[in-house]
Amino acid sequence: MDTRIDDTRIDDDYLSLFQLAPVSLWLEDFSAVKARFDALRAEGVEDLRSHLRAHPKEVAHCSALIRVIAVNRRTLELFRAADLADLVANLDTIFRDDMFDQHVEELGQLWDGQAHFSSQTVNYSLDGERLDIRLEARVMPGHEDDWSRVLLSIEDVTARQRVERDLRRSQQYALGLFEHSPVSLWVEDFSAVKMLLDEVRGAGITDFRTFLNVHPDFVQRCMQEIRVIDVNQQTLQMFGAPSKEVLMARLGDVFRDDMRIHFAEQLIDLWHEKLWQQREVINYALDGRSVDVFMQWSVFPGREADWDQVLVSLTDITARKKAEAYVEFLGKHDVLTKLYNRAFYEDELARLGRKGPWPVSVIALDLNGLKQVNDLNGHGDGDALLRRTGEVLKKAVGEQACIARVGGDEFMVLLPGADERSAHLIIEQITQVLELNNQFYPGAALSLSLGTATCAQGERLSDTVKAADAQMYAAKRAYYEAQETDRRRN
Repeated sequence: MDTRIDDTRIDDDYLSLFQLAPVSLWLEDFSAVKARFDALRAEGVEDLRSHLRAHPKEVAHCSALIRVIAVNRRTLELFRAADLADLVANLDTIFRDDMFDQHVEELGQLWDGQAHFSSQTVNYSLDGERLDIRLEARVMPGHEDDWSRVLLSIEDVTARQRVERDLRRSQQYALGLFEHSPVSLWVEDFSAVKMLLDEVRGAGITDFRTFLNVHPDFVQRCMQEIRVIDVNQQTLQMFGAPSKEVLMARLGDVFRDDMRIHFAEQLIDLWHEKLWQQREVINYALDGRSVDVFMQWSVFPGREADWDQVLVSLTDITARKKAEAYVEFLGKHDVLTKLYNRAFYEDELARLGRKGPWPVSVIALDLNGLKQVNDLNGHGDGDALLRRTGEVLKKAVGEQACIARVGGDEFMVLLPGADERSAHLIIEQITQVLELNNQFYPGAALSLSLGTATCAQGERLSDTVKAADAQMYAAKRAYYEAQETDRRRN
């Protein structure tokens, strides 16, 4: 067997490997660069990187000293060059713009005595396409003293870089949406809550609502197991928190009181595998004020198995709830006196007439002299008397009974479960408060005509109202007759 090595065949194989390599390969001569480095050292340069940044023309000079010996086919394809001559003639098109800092670093690595340098930089094809590349260079063995043979490989990472840039942009976009959303956003970990629910299910519990009624502490335990991962800026603003750290440390001040009731209902929905929920709840800002919120809760897609990422959005509906409460108030109350209005009174009268509780006492009242005050002093003074009447009745009767303004100067009080004696005690209280009221208000005195009647079970409440009205009108006639008598005497 012939064991002699064919050097020519080996050289041919290496040449084929060079030409057919799937990455761009450059064989270059850096000997002139080394000679320039030696000259710079002789001139006293110690920090090449600082020197090059202070003298950018030196970078261009060093680049011009590099001689391209050969490139492979992939290089010509990558840079859209017809041949080596075409490539070399247009190196200024390939190496430009973004390359300065990277080239300084490459030269700096050689200056430091490294036989290998690498960088990630930008080149350009001859037709102007931007190429993100990964460059690896090594001084070839046997040429360490003069750098006359340096092999460079250039990997086109444009597609990968584009994907990474798109991913970063997507992440920044998603983070921007989260941080600057106009609603409060929370990312939470409910995995421990799921484990607790699974334990209860594994214990054979089927009626979860009854379980919560028997073990109310389970709700609090689940609340304590929720881990807040992140919140956005609107959350800090909504709850008056100076930072995320402060908010996280005071979550017990945010979720309290009625929140346990709402969370119990949320747990029941989770028990039935409702992984998207919405409800209105009350939270609290760090300064103690209540915040009405519309909560939307959803497990992140792909996290349904363990609930370790949950998105919660909280929309502040405090203003809306106040508006709704005011509209509801207006539907039931007289705006001037803040007492119930006629519509509410009639509904309550019908309800008591059907269900009691018995007996039901009725007090009918009429503001004396309202027309005279309106005619002489104007409706402003008349309205003041009406407001004072509302104050007297609420103070004397209390908030539990139905006190209503049913006409211009007419008022009714419904007293469920009150007999005649209780009704007369209320009238005495009204009289006493009325006297005190007149002591504190100058001008026209407040005067009321009153009548009362009591309805027993089986009687018609409407007849009782008529009887109370009759007493009130009799008292009103007596008031005006007394006024007329006094006027004639004077």
